[in-house]
Amino acid sequence: MSTKPQILLVEDETDLGNVVKQYLDIMGFDVTWRQDGPSALALLQENPHSFKLLLVDVSMPTMDGFEFANHAANINPHLPFIFLTARNEKQDRLHGLKLGADDYIVKPFDVDELVLRIKNIIKRNAGVEVVGRNMLNKGDVKFYKDTLQLVIEGQKEIMLTPREAELLEFLFRHANRVLKREEILTQLWGENDYFFGRSLDVFISRLRKYLGKSKHINISNVYGVGFVFNVNE
Repeated sequence: MSTKPQILLVEDETDLGNVVKQYLDIMGFDVTWRQDGPSALALLQENPHSFKLLLVDVSMPTMDGFEFANHAANINPHLPFIFLTARNEKQDRLHGLKLGADDYIVKPFDVDELVLRIKNIIKRNAGVEVVGRNMLNKGDVKFYKDTLQLVIEGQKEIMLTPREAELLEFLFRHANRVLKREEILTQLWGENDYFFGRSLDVFISRLRKYLGKSKHINISNVYGVGFVFNVNE
């Protein structure tokens, strides 16, 4: 059995699929490539825990990437995935992220950047305990995505707003690295303007207050750049 991280690539474009598979193989991954959603789902059903990550094209015949991701999450809710797409519309990006995508990469893209993002996502998910599809757990903090509840050990449950919950999940999945303000805004809400920027400051302030009782997690500012979601075991 291969000791390389296994990736399932779902991409119907033959030329792009060949390039991505060959490059990722060279960079130390073990890539299985399928050109349509149904065959990829059949493979995933047979091997639900073999893959470390899914790379999914959005625009595919028979079954698009969004539909595939929904089915894949039912097979293995812990499996991270990245959307590859020619679409750059705000609503598409938001829809993809709301489905639980760890990233959303617009074609054409730089393959070296893709490799870096894959490595970061695999590393992050190796350190975040996911209990069921809708709960993230790190240290003394539990976040229930379906009910928008934040639970810090020994403290009263906190009800988050949908926006706060979106931001907290993003921070969970990008722990212990500098997150630029514009990265958070464009990845989460598709806009990097004054209104959303001010809203982000409010949400960060609230989450920082909520997490004040935690012994393992805090949010620090990086002046002029953004924030770090610090997680200490």
